[in-house]
Amino acid sequence: MRACLLDSPASVESGPLRVAEVADPRPSGNQVLIRVRACGVCRTDLHVVEGELEPRKSPVIPGHQVVGVVEENGPRAGRFRPGARVGVPWLHQTCGVCEYCLSSRENLCDRGVFTGWMVDGGYAGLVLAPEDFVYALPEGFADLHVAPLLCAGIIGFRTLRVSGIQPGGRLGMYGFGAAAHVAIQVARHWGIEVFAFTRDERHRTLAAELGAVWAGGSFDEPPHPLDAALIFAPAGELVPAALRVLKKGATLALGGIHMSPIPSFEYRLLYGERVVRSVANNTRKDGEDFLRVAAEIPIHTQVQEFPLDAANAALAALKNDAIRGAAVLRL
Repeated sequence: MRACLLDSPASVESGPLRVAEVADPRPSGNQVLIRVRACGVCRTDLHVVEGELEPRKSPVIPGHQVVGVVEENGPRAGRFRPGARVGVPWLHQTCGVCEYCLSSRENLCDRGVFTGWMVDGGYAGLVLAPEDFVYALPEGFADLHVAPLLCAGIIGFRTLRVSGIQPGGRLGMYGFGAAAHVAIQVARHWGIEVFAFTRDERHRTLAAELGAVWAGGSFDEPPHPLDAALIFAPAGELVPAALRVLKKGATLALGGIHMSPIPSFEYRLLYGERVVRSVANNTRKDGEDFLRVAAEIPIHTQVQEFPLDAANAALAALKNDAIRGAAVLRL
């Protein structure tokens, strides 16, 4: 099969991914072998490729928003029939027996394995995944358009939920890429007013098109104090900026797996029982709940398509905020 391989992390401008022919993987145990049709390009892929996440496998095939069809089942797999359309997410596998797994917090499992970082992912013709961590995908979504739901969508949904925002509330979103352009559709469906903060004028336009009541720069002050805020951009300097515009008792939820250093700030920004909390990965229930809501709304993703050979270019465009919505590789 053809695949994009990362031998060692480097700046995307140097083209670190190489396309090569590699042996087809074979399923064992409870694994399913999936023929990849599309794979979303996520900012976490950028963190893997550029080494902001410490390398865990080398070479590795990135990609964890994988849409494909089941080609073959391992000897202990039978959940999906061959030909079924499925999705492979970031959370590849957990231990199932630790305190986190046993308390509905498998996203915090210390022995968790993650797709496209610790095991090979979807920038390839075929991918393996344990059947219990594979999603059945709702009908009505084209392959390219369902791919961004498998990480950007799920993480945006979890970030939205942990913020505690209620219907009728005012919500800030910092950074308006793939996750935010999906999360805003859920928020609007729930009757929440969204205020978008982004440095890029094109992204402010998209936010307004998707129903934001206000869109401004990353450090602008909105017309009203906010009941909660989400940060999707990997920029630590946004934390004190967001705290400044929150009401007392509000939560600031950080949706990224990596963030630049957070600068020091005065205690008064946190005082008033404001809360800053991170979002770490996701549980399978997050994904199942989100995919159900996405089908109910239904979510409309905006995507920019790239061929597999252009994976480096897709990551570079993502790094430079040049993607309107989400980037997706078509296999």
